[in-house]
Amino acid sequence: MIFVPGGSFTMGSEKFYPEERPLRRVRVDGFWMDETPVTNRQFAEFVEATGYVTVAEIAPDPRDYPGMDPALAQPGSLVFRRTDRPVTLDDFSQWWSFTLGADWRHPLGPGSDLTGLDDHPVVHVGHPDALAYAEWAGKALPSEAEWEYAARGGHDGREYAWGDDLAPGGAMMANYWQGMFPFANLMTDGWERTSPVRSYAANDYGLHDLIGNVWEWTCDWYAQPRAADKKKPGACCVIDNPRGGRRAESFDPCMPGMKVARRVIKGGSHLCAENYCQRYRPAARQGQAIDTSTSHIGFRCIVRSGFSPT
Repeated sequence: MIFVPGGSFTMGSEKFYPEERPLRRVRVDGFWMDETPVTNRQFAEFVEATGYVTVAEIAPDPRDYPGMDPALAQPGSLVFRRTDRPVTLDDFSQWWSFTLGADWRHPLGPGSDLTGLDDHPVVHVGHPDALAYAEWAGKALPSEAEWEYAARGGHDGREYAWGDDLAPGGAMMANYWQGMFPFANLMTDGWERTSPVRSYAANDYGLHDLIGNVWEWTCDWYAQPRAADKKKPGACCVIDNPRGGRRAESFDPCMPGMKVARRVIKGGSHLCAENYCQRYRPAARQGQAIDTSTSHIGFRCIVRSGFSPT
């Protein structure tokens, strides 16, 4: 783990997506953070020690999902499938497929395994799975503010973690989609899906893969940012250790008919592209249903209160 000293920064962005607004000054206490996302090797150690079964390995109960096709009441998870031609970008079902038998051990579904993927981030983990791992490890999931502060690496105001250019001098700084999503991945960065952790340079805090590769769960309920959160006594207009909204309001405003509780995920993934989902940035955020796992979401942990991890 790497120690991230506490401090203040400007959270959010006004140049990309509305859910990143407003800009607000935020202060967080210091904390320890995993150098990388949790890998398949690390998650396997957890499962071996505890016998834990992930969300994707448990058949959903149709009673919890009115209108659900009974044929889908089997263990599985969402897997990205590249399209063979350009498609409209307003229907994600064209590239996401609920795949029976897909889980963290079988990232592409039955017949796939983790051969050669020990050092890749674990995927197909729902929020309860990330929490269970964190508890077993004596850690916690970061808040959205802690995560964003860490991703900025001590540099306030940059749009990207490394500066204001996505690919300075043509250099690939993170694992994201190059080309036209979702059918033409040029793989300029060398990877079609996830990449081994530490494949890209660490930021100035010494942390790897906070941008791209996989989205990362946080502990905050998803809601529109509030500029009037609790402020630190004696500090003008600085929000002290902000937390997300309430569970009751943690739904995706773009999907008003689905009142499914959502947590904030951060950092973007290998599927973010210039023509779709430019969320390979510290300020970017998205709400993810807590019971849903995918082939592009993972997590990392922190330790708060200044205690040095063992």
